[in-house]
Amino acid sequence: MIALRKIRSFVRREGRMTSGQRHALKTFWPQFSVETGSGLLNLDLIFGRRAPRMLEIGFGMGDALVTMASMQPENDYLGIEVYRPGIGSLINRLVEYNIENVRIISEDAVQVLEHSIPEQALDAVYLFFPDPWPKKRHHKRRIVQPDFIKLLASRIKQGGVLHMATDWEDYATHMMLVMNQVEEFSSVEYGVGITGIGVRPTSKFERRGLQSGHVIRDLCYICK
Repeated sequence: MIALRKIRSFVRREGRMTSGQRHALKTFWPQFSVETGSGLLNLDLIFGRRAPRMLEIGFGMGDALVTMASMQPENDYLGIEVYRPGIGSLINRLVEYNIENVRIISEDAVQVLEHSIPEQALDAVYLFFPDPWPKKRHHKRRIVQPDFIKLLASRIKQGGVLHMATDWEDYATHMMLVMNQVEEFSSVEYGVGITGIGVRPTSKFERRGLQSGHVIRDLCYICK
């Protein structure tokens, strides 16, 4: 078991929820949620089948997750998020489009990975636009740290994918420096010979960033 630092990489921001998001959480949360705390999760039982398993950490409003799940129904998708309006928004679309291959965990991703995800259970992990914690004194809060990457490596199958994306140049540099410190992954060119990655869907957040002149950087790695 890899014991990670207890510094949190996120801040719970409840935000203002719409009536639709509140209704989705109240009505459909039991259908899509996964509760942890009683040992390792049985993902075959949770999804009712055996299939490639993809995990998105911090799915925000769920834009990428709902798109990937609808385009690749042969895969199962697990999403971790603590932002309740985003969870409600995702559930609304899962119900609207009758998407059944997504389950949601609303807990600390590090704790979930440490205590609930079995080893080599995942075919891909997606970390799209994590909080960059731009101030230097806050860099220790960035989720991408050597111990965290080693934890991911223990949960991703050999040949599985770690795909990260950020619009902060400093964070992209930080990610590359961290990845260079671990031996469990080899870097690959985005979109070239990466089984299971497909094309990363864009989100409203990303499109706004592009309109503001931000440069999006994708970093993709294969688990050895």
